[in-house]
Amino acid sequence: MDYREAGVDVEAGRAFVEKIRALVGSTHRPEVLGNLGGFSGYFEMPAGYKQPVLVSGTDGVGTKLKLAMQLERHDTVGIDLVAMCVNDVLTSGAQPLFFLDYLATGKLDGEQLAEVVKGITDGCKQAGCTLLGGETAEMPGFYNAGEYDLAGFCVGVVEKREICSSEKVRVSDVAIGLASAGVHSNGFSLVRKIVRDRGLNWNHQPPALEASLGEVLLAPTKIYVKPILEALSSGIEIHGMAHITGGGLPENLPRCLPEGMSVRIDRNSWPILPIFDWIAQAGEVSLADMFNTFNMGIGFVLLVSESWADRTLEWFESRQISAYRIGEVVAGDGGLILTPELS
Repeated sequence: MDYREAGVDVEAGRAFVEKIRALVGSTHRPEVLGNLGGFSGYFEMPAGYKQPVLVSGTDGVGTKLKLAMQLERHDTVGIDLVAMCVNDVLTSGAQPLFFLDYLATGKLDGEQLAEVVKGITDGCKQAGCTLLGGETAEMPGFYNAGEYDLAGFCVGVVEKREICSSEKVRVSDVAIGLASAGVHSNGFSLVRKIVRDRGLNWNHQPPALEASLGEVLLAPTKIYVKPILEALSSGIEIHGMAHITGGGLPENLPRCLPEGMSVRIDRNSWPILPIFDWIAQAGEVSLADMFNTFNMGIGFVLLVSESWADRTLEWFESRQISAYRIGEVVAGDGGLILTPELS
């Protein structure tokens, strides 16, 4: 016997590395040392920092991968993978420097996984970071044919005195919500159950949607890195930031608050995307469960002082990024106050 008979094709793995080499190289920043294929990735600290602080984050894509595999569309989930990590790192005010991925599959399909890596490199370019390296694991018997899983890891840097932390948040700060591109990468276990239990498929197009369910749901997670870092560089003072992922606004927004403060959010202050209305109706999902599961159209939230609120809104709108004044920081127990109250 040999390794190939056991289900692992070493030569295919080497061919895959060569296939993606140019893609990976296209993301490299000047600080990268060495080339793809070593045991480690090397990255010099960017010049100009006096007290650099490294910021790290890791995440995956979740069961949205099931949808990608069923539709045989693998070019967007890599963007999701990067977005879920770099948006988290961004909440500290950090600039993402480099990204690493872990890709596991039952049998290596070079064409399929090259599409995935293409998405990862697209996401890295959107975030301005380098795809420094990764691991591709062929695990026969662990995954079904055609299945794969993804995990991502990001490292960023921020000047110590410029870290965006809860210490800067004040009562009366205004919450500015930046629009999401849709469901992003959370809540897909519920979405998949609704589609399955209602006897639908991903090609079904509800009247309220401009495309099929599959097309709308595969829209990748929006990457907010460049516009927000540009806003900070322009002088806009941001006191707090939150990436709205699993658990929605109620779970994620309070994470950037200090003790003794809450955020009051007017849930009628931004347009709810049609896909969320469809999920609620098709699945008979309560409004409370919708807000506790999905981003509901707000993918990222900034906390700024009242004096900066209008300028912040104008800044993002001038760059074709939909932004809404959705609430304010108030004295409280650290939770989220949604008005009108959820039923």
